[in-house]
Amino acid sequence: MRSVDVLVVGLGPAGGSAARVAASQRLSVLGIDRRAVIGEPVQCAEFIPLPMGSYARDPSVFSQPIDHMTTLLPSGTCRESDFPGIMINRAAFDQAIADRAREQGATLWTDTTLLDVDPKARTARIRHEGREHSVAFRSLVAADGPHSTVAARLGWPALHTVQTRQYTVPLKHARNDTVIWLSPDYPGGYAWLFPRGEQANLGLGMDKTLAPDLKTPLDTLHRDLVEAGWVGEGILRRTGGAIPVGGLRPQVCHGPVIFAGDAAGLTHPITGGGIAPAVVSGELAGEAAVAWLRGDEDALKDYHEDLLDRYGPSLDRAVARRRELARIWDQPQAHEDAVHRRGWIAFGEYFNDPVSP
Repeated sequence: MRSVDVLVVGLGPAGGSAARVAASQRLSVLGIDRRAVIGEPVQCAEFIPLPMGSYARDPSVFSQPIDHMTTLLPSGTCRESDFPGIMINRAAFDQAIADRAREQGATLWTDTTLLDVDPKARTARIRHEGREHSVAFRSLVAADGPHSTVAARLGWPALHTVQTRQYTVPLKHARNDTVIWLSPDYPGGYAWLFPRGEQANLGLGMDKTLAPDLKTPLDTLHRDLVEAGWVGEGILRRTGGAIPVGGLRPQVCHGPVIFAGDAAGLTHPITGGGIAPAVVSGELAGEAAVAWLRGDEDALKDYHEDLLDRYGPSLDRAVARRRELARIWDQPQAHEDAVHRRGWIAFGEYFNDPVSP
């Protein structure tokens, strides 16, 4: 049986960051990921907010700067708002974080599946290179996404998610803005165009309990933008995935297990933005694991409280706005700009109007 101080499950931005921090403090770290290549396939619009710029300094990661966001309401009204950020190569972003973890001494295994975990015995069973292995750990960081295997093995309920579908398409003219479409055609979500130099990520997110077919509305939007001269007809890449939209888990720690990133429910329930909180929570989880293993009995409680302080109010408001929108998707109000202004971060109403119970 292999023994490590910290076992990290999932090597996206949260897991890679946790592995780096824990390894930098001379703990033995094993990180595992079910994918053959870290960061691939990309299931992301590939935008990070400007404060995350230090993570995009590598030329392989940086794609282009973004100055603002353009939001289109059901009436066709257009709103431009400051929303600076950076378009990245998400696979290279994740791989750069993983490389830093390796440099600090972490062992990272890809194409590796978590089969079972016993937090009381502090053991896990994994499959790596076709063989089963047992791993003893002192602490475990669960950073394995919205459909967390660790959470399932603990018997925790699944997170509420929306589904996304995205095409990477040729971009006819350079843009320095992200474009958002708010419409009853996309119940439970929205559509987007995120430029990446000569290409763009064109996608949408929807609640499949309200509208199970994502392909038809995305194909329609693609066709409309081809006719408008925005993008080309070709589809260079297709992807999609689940985004958690229910807010922070009631628990983010269970015995020696610490949840981070999407697995903790930290993705913004309205925008779907999750890279920044994944990196930050991963770093905090790594720090909490180090402190707890070195005798700080309050470290895991402090980690949970830190997440609540940093993200709780924002997540709570977003969940409440989603709840408001859920009441109107099949109603005439879904065609009114006012309800979408209350439900989207580009408008003052989102922050200033009272939240309905």
